[in-house]
Amino acid sequence: MFLKTVNRNNLLIALCLTFGSFSIQAIDITEKLPARVSAVKAGDQQVILLGKPLITGKKAPDFKVVDNNFKKVSLEDFKGKTLMISVVPSIDTGVCSLQTKRFNEEVAKLPENVVLLTISADLPFAQKRFCQQEQVEAMAVLSDAVWRDFGSNYGLLIKDMGLLTRAIILIDNKGKVAYQQLVPELAQEPDYAAALAALQQLTAS
Repeated sequence: MFLKTVNRNNLLIALCLTFGSFSIQAIDITEKLPARVSAVKAGDQQVILLGKPLITGKKAPDFKVVDNNFKKVSLEDFKGKTLMISVVPSIDTGVCSLQTKRFNEEVAKLPENVVLLTISADLPFAQKRFCQQEQVEAMAVLSDAVWRDFGSNYGLLIKDMGLLTRAIILIDNKGKVAYQQLVPELAQEPDYAAALAALQQLTAS
């Protein structure tokens, strides 16, 4: 078994498994995703996002990601709960680290029926190391690196980077998208106050 090196800019994670004369090669899963020029900027350039954008008030798309043990986690696992999802490009960068640690601190203040998650495209190994190093223990940090399913279904996958754009999403206890915040500049932290106010209003209703 060997790992075939590919160009990251093609968003292609290719794994060649060879057993005798039998081999399987992965394909670029983002080829057929719809693309749109977003209001998000990286420096002075607008970011192209892949996947269908979320619509507030509509049913939240299902997704599958993995925890740091590569166990599958899906939206269905949180049925009946109010879900706050903090989305970051990479926890190994300064702003993403600040965002993740800030929301980890907020968990203790949230109602019992609220689940807070962080999702990034980092490998589970990197996420596990980060959480241990930074003592992020109050919430689950999940990886979209295996299937790119979350980024694709939620319209948050950055073209030619393989990363997720910075965002905060609220899903109510009926499974509908109640709030979304796409941070307009990748290098900026989100508006925590606005997101937490929206969550408070949602859980109070």
